[in-house]
Amino acid sequence: GIFGLLLTAVIVPFTGLIAMMLYEGDYNKFFEKIGRLPGFIVAALIMALIGPFGATPRCIAAGYSTLKANYPDLSMSLFSAAACLIIFLFTYRKNRILDMIGYVLTPALLGFLGFMIVKGMFMTPGSEASSLTEWNVFFYGLNEGYNTMDLLGAFFFAPVILSAFKSKDSSAKADCPKTILSSALKASYIGAFLLAVIYVGFCFIASFHTHGLEVASDQLIGALALRIVGPSAGLVTAVIVALACLTTAIALTTVFAEFLQNVICRNRISYHVALVVSLVVTYFFATLEFSGITAMLGPILQVGYPALMVLTVLNILDRLGYATRVKELVFMTFAVSIFSYVWW
Repeated sequence: GIFGLLLTAVIVPFTGLIAMMLYEGDYNKFFEKIGRLPGFIVAALIMALIGPFGATPRCIAAGYSTLKANYPDLSMSLFSAAACLIIFLFTYRKNRILDMIGYVLTPALLGFLGFMIVKGMFMTPGSEASSLTEWNVFFYGLNEGYNTMDLLGAFFFAPVILSAFKSKDSSAKADCPKTILSSALKASYIGAFLLAVIYVGFCFIASFHTHGLEVASDQLIGALALRIVGPSAGLVTAVIVALACLTTAIALTTVFAEFLQNVICRNRISYHVALVVSLVVTYFFATLEFSGITAMLGPILQVGYPALMVLTVLNILDRLGYATRVKELVFMTFAVSIFSYVWW
């Protein structure tokens, strides 16, 4: 189960990040490998899915679900409205989002989650036997990794990461792409390792504390925090996780609003109008809650994800000088995915 999860939730998205970095963050060139018009359509659909029609409202819903363990009467409508207002305030002037994530929230999040994992390992009542087969569990983990949608985010966060390295690293000037790429790759490897450690740790403590943990999947972290570290520390952990979800939503909203303004509307609307439109749509989708959003996205990811994975690998091979028939193989994979979803 852990291997299936790590495959699609860590290895695949970081492969996408590396692929985009080989294209210097230019997603137009990346997606044009399947044709100019199909590439534009795919890029726009992915942006919509990581924006207000999918990942952004799901981040809000995940933050709500985590806090709900401590506040059962918390209103989803009010939480979504407050979250969208906070996102607007942080994205109105495009404040230092990456700095806030990197310097403040990520260390705090990793620290509290790490503390939970260590304490959960020591106070474990023991893991219960599962009636599922190894293959059942593997494919379950594989599917859950799909649902993170991190590959989609990697395509459009790569330009942000590369831009940050260009502006912050005095030794990585614009005329030294190899230096920038090297720094970005090192950061990516560290990120992949830390993400994998957290996933593995939570897989173990969730397995050890299964008994009496009959809650929805999106409420697991909050429930585990209450059980392992107690109400007070559990509340702090839940708040930090909710803030991390909100910070991710801030970054996603900024990326989508810029895409809507510059690419879709070709600068016929202002950034602030694009931002408001994005947040209005985000609010209504967030009220579907985590389970509703996941159910809506499930078929889309099952059909589209394999083709995007193939596109990622083929583009890496193409960039490394191995000539490949990218367009034909990607469309063939997409056709097989549709056939498999319809018939199985």
